[in-house]
Amino acid sequence: MRSAVADELTGLEADLRAVFEASQDSNADDEHDPEGSTIAYERAQLTAVLAATRRRLADLDEALTRLDTGAYGICERCGRSIPTDRLAIRPFARTCVTCT
Repeated sequence: MRSAVADELTGLEADLRAVFEASQDSNADDEHDPEGSTIAYERAQLTAVLAATRRRLADLDEALTRLDTGAYGICERCGRSIPTDRLAIRPFARTCVTCT
């Protein structure tokens, strides 16, 4: 999963660079164009997705660290085991459902 998220992050970063490069080469006034979305909107949307993907990758890295230290699967609030069903759905979960 970490590898897939890292690959997704690389692709999103390339897409964002392409949007920036495309907007630098254009003098179009897309902010006032009634057709379709603006470059600024596309850039903002892609930036938000990129930030969420970076957070997901950081969450996975933290989960791997907890796995190495033996803390994986233990709720950080109550100290009980996090159910395996929750970890299967959200492998980077830090808390049990009760403590969420």
